[in-house]
Amino acid sequence: MTAARVMWMRGGTSKGAFFLSEDLPADTAARDAFLLRIMGSPDPRQIDGMGGGDPLTSKVAVVRKSSREGADVDYLFLQVFVDQAVVSDAQNCGNILAGIGPFAIERGLVEAQDGETRVRVYLVNTGQQAVATVQTPQARVTYAGDARIDGVPGTAAPIPLEFRDTAGSSCGALLPSGNVVDVVEGVPVTLIDNGMPCVVLKAADVGVTGYEDRDTLDGDTALKARIEAIRLAVGERMHLGDVREKSVPKMMLVAPPRNGGAVTVRSFIPHRAHASIGVLGAVSVATACLLPGSPAAEVAVVPEGQRKTLSVEHPTGETTCVMELDETGAVVTAAMLRTARKLMDGEVFA
Repeated sequence: MTAARVMWMRGGTSKGAFFLSEDLPADTAARDAFLLRIMGSPDPRQIDGMGGGDPLTSKVAVVRKSSREGADVDYLFLQVFVDQAVVSDAQNCGNILAGIGPFAIERGLVEAQDGETRVRVYLVNTGQQAVATVQTPQARVTYAGDARIDGVPGTAAPIPLEFRDTAGSSCGALLPSGNVVDVVEGVPVTLIDNGMPCVVLKAADVGVTGYEDRDTLDGDTALKARIEAIRLAVGERMHLGDVREKSVPKMMLVAPPRNGGAVTVRSFIPHRAHASIGVLGAVSVATACLLPGSPAAEVAVVPEGQRKTLSVEHPTGETTCVMELDETGAVVTAAMLRTARKLMDGEVFA
């Protein structure tokens, strides 16, 4: 395969290639070879492809009309590694999810309504469902609006995302080890999966403050070696197997909030520090804040009530999670605001 129809979009704080399933090879190996070629991987600069030399800009969405009850479209997320010849389907991406609704409408998979259009999305990677609400005045997608999210300059149309039944989507349980706290490599951690497998630990327990910028964290080889040792040690406990070559679990270093939020996070995805935080990573961290005795709960400031708005502070601002709890205190739904923008529509060449 030498070319395919594609739409390049920013979704949340990420960007990547959006394809209809029918426009890519049906054979997985052929598909992955094509995606590596168009992104320019493996190469740290991805100079011979469309990738931006960063995991956040080397992402792919594969979308098709859904035959499932209660879903409009199926969305498969693929992470194309930058410096390795690897294409992974081991995780979701909630940021790229923000572009799925507009893309589905633009490609004719979902009929636009006048005003706004709800698009029900089945997340193929983990079997979850989400609902994206897209602004469609006069039954046409608009990307212009006044919504602002940290990590993205300017404003755009709001795209609220609502997640349901996310607990254990990859690991089989919200707490795959069965414990709120495990001690791994001498460090207390919470192993959690509420949409994204994460290891949540106090930044102070690995020798940093949790307020460092991205470049400082990326340059701290001793820190990265220590948290990678923890990550490798928990793969089996999280039912993920050998995670040496996998993009999950993500590593979440937490600290007390500084700017009026609930918690401060420095996220590794998993080997590079994140400029902000992934959508579903934020949901998992916010959930960890609600678990008494967890490292996150020990540093977090959590509001009262069954409906909790938790601001997760990160290097470029904050991400707000709205969590609905049942009478037992379990998280029932999580919602957050994202935006998206169409960048180009055409053909990409391998």
